[in-house]
Amino acid sequence: MTITFITGANKGLGYETARRLVQLGQTVIIGARDLERGQAAADQLGARFVAINVANDESVARAAADIQAHEGHLDVLINNAGIVGSALPAEQLSGPEATEIFDTNVIGIVRVIHAFLPLLKLSENPAVINVSSGMGSFALTHDPERVESKPIAPLYTASKAAVTMLTTQYARALPGIRVNAVDPGYTATDFNGNSGYQTVTEGTDAVVTLATESRGAGTGRFVSRGGPVAW
Repeated sequence: MTITFITGANKGLGYETARRLVQLGQTVIIGARDLERGQAAADQLGARFVAINVANDESVARAAADIQAHEGHLDVLINNAGIVGSALPAEQLSGPEATEIFDTNVIGIVRVIHAFLPLLKLSENPAVINVSSGMGSFALTHDPERVESKPIAPLYTASKAAVTMLTTQYARALPGIRVNAVDPGYTATDFNGNSGYQTVTEGTDAVVTLATESRGAGTGRFVSRGGPVAW
């Protein structure tokens, strides 16, 4: 049975991903920094909860140790946790705002992969899925026909561009593990005030596909529910 750990899974896309994978028979571990909400989500879905704050090295290490003690290995790691960051206009952005968003959205992935890599290496079909965004795509944000070209969010978009490049580099560095990035698309969640035109189920289609595919499916990809995403 596939064992999957999802960060930021107490609500939104993470929660829906967990729900769908539980239904497909996977053993799902919900990761969240909010203890009460994380446990409630796990109870609702029939999953197990493990506390994790991806912006804290000690918290990430404790989460990996917990899964090592209980499950013994990990098959699929879904790096879903992320923040929008400051809503300040571009001319008011400074180092602290940039540090906050990159520490969670980008460095958080590095922390989690570093801590969980020994558990993934024990799997027969290991995979890492990084939730990125079309907002980090040069091609999409320069296409006036695309919704990604409308918002101006320098730090969030830059962090997601970094997530996608980080994904391709890990894919090259870890040939025994499938490492791919996902663009969920403009999905109605708390993240955007529920303004997205996709449902959370539609927004998790690509994640679920990557979490259930076979060993030879490919690595270093950036995909959405519609297929490959242009950079």
